[in-house]
Amino acid sequence: MAEFTFEITEQIGVLSSSASGWNREVNMVSWNGRDAKLDIRDWAPENAKMGKGVSLSREESKALKEILNQMEDL
Repeated sequence: MAEFTFEITEQIGVLSSSASGWNREVNMVSWNGRDAKLDIRDWAPENAKMGKGVSLSREESKALKEILNQMEDL
């Protein structure tokens, strides 16, 4: 498996927490030294491990915001 690096440049918020201590978080994350992207994924305590998630570019983040704003039941 290829090596990669990450840096959480901004912690935005926690969406949920599990009994095991993992949190589903929204953060700005720089992957492999690239520009930070909006990132949603599960993190172990102290951000020691991560689960699968999704990283969104600025354009994708704006599109998601527009979609969520259009949803009536949120």
